[in-house]
Amino acid sequence: MNQTASRRVFVLDTNVLMHDPTALFRFQEHDVYIPMVVLEELDRGKKGMSEVARNVRQVSRFLDELMTGVTKAEIDAGLALPATEKELDLRQGAQGRLFFQTRNLSSALPDSLPGKTADNSILEFALALQQEQTERRLTLVSKDINMRIKATVVGLHAEDYSNDQVLDDVNLLYSGALEMAADFWETHSKEMDSWQEEGRTFYRVSGPDVADWHPNQCLFLADSSGFDAMVRQAGAPEGAKIELLADYANPKHAVWGIHARNREQNFALNLLLDPEIDFVSLLGAAGTGKTLLTLAAGLAQTLDQNRYKEIIMTRVTVPVGEDIGFLPGTEEEKMTPWMGALMDNLEVLTQTEGGEWGRAATEELLRSRIRIRSLNFMRGRTFLSKYLIIDEAQNLTPKQMKTLITRAGPGTKVVCLGNVAQIDTPYLTETSSGLTYAVDRFKRWAHSGHITLLRGERSRLADFASDHL
Repeated sequence: MNQTASRRVFVLDTNVLMHDPTALFRFQEHDVYIPMVVLEELDRGKKGMSEVARNVRQVSRFLDELMTGVTKAEIDAGLALPATEKELDLRQGAQGRLFFQTRNLSSALPDSLPGKTADNSILEFALALQQEQTERRLTLVSKDINMRIKATVVGLHAEDYSNDQVLDDVNLLYSGALEMAADFWETHSKEMDSWQEEGRTFYRVSGPDVADWHPNQCLFLADSSGFDAMVRQAGAPEGAKIELLADYANPKHAVWGIHARNREQNFALNLLLDPEIDFVSLLGAAGTGKTLLTLAAGLAQTLDQNRYKEIIMTRVTVPVGEDIGFLPGTEEEKMTPWMGALMDNLEVLTQTEGGEWGRAATEELLRSRIRIRSLNFMRGRTFLSKYLIIDEAQNLTPKQMKTLITRAGPGTKVVCLGNVAQIDTPYLTETSSGLTYAVDRFKRWAHSGHITLLRGERSRLADFASDHL
């Protein structure tokens, strides 16, 4: 097969560029075509302050840079897409090109697709291009499921844009906990060192099975002996350093009246209360205790230990990135309808024995130290010594996640909560969510921790409904 025949042709739908402006440069040595109707849709979507509008403007800047100083003949021949020398070597010198719809290409659409809609115009262009370049494989790339279905019906090969996927399967996502074999101690006892520092117990473990451990990964034995530990140092030549965890399942060690009800909750509290861990991500279905544990740990460190000045809680409003100005009041009052989980958990944390007056006083104290902020106004801010909670983080794109986490200044801890099985944002999936992206990218950093909460702890009714409905 010659090099030209092996190079594929990709026709991009508008939503691909709206989702990822860098998609132009993600097709390696293959050729990329942009129909004229896509440019028209991009032009209509450039206004506003939403994430989509910002992406559209970035696409326009990329295209402007590629077209600076080029002639009409060069545009017709295709604009060379930038590539590094290493990438060119891997592709044996093959360089992808960007083509625009510079001439009329038409193909008869089936009568089942009537009308001159934007989608049908893209399909018509792709069909004509496929008939013209019969020796090359053409693929229509779209984030729109219905567009891909229509393309398949009319005889086009269509694919989702998957370059932004962190993992091929969400089941491969790092869980943060590792179950060790029951004979772990017998296998490693001879070469294991143990010592204590300031009341904390440490072990040095070596062997081939510790090579893949990650910093702050939680360990437990399969025999349910109650041994819970955390990897404090991984990848060292002398082996891994692990520490026995505090037991927050014991009511005597309750955190703001809350104690762990299962092993994963105990792991979560150890991560949340560790001053050396700056970023914590908690995944789990509804009712696993993500918000309650996070708030309890935040209040203990803000009010009791004075480690943080205040707690800041934010989340994506659905529709994502749209203005919430239609709600009355201040920014915090506008966000209140989205913060039902916060209010519900504050009621649990303020159930003191001081009667109605005592609860009111406690609620007033908590509200003075908890700030609710909108994601829309986070850009450009810096948080110093704050406990930042990002709720419903599965609805964030990787770019939005980066924008939020980079707001953290000295002394700030960031906690991301979410459930990747409940994504409401258009074009995001379990494998491309910003929460999945953050978990995967942070798992090797010594100052981050992650745990997936498995068991629901709401009620027997909620547990039964979760399993059987």
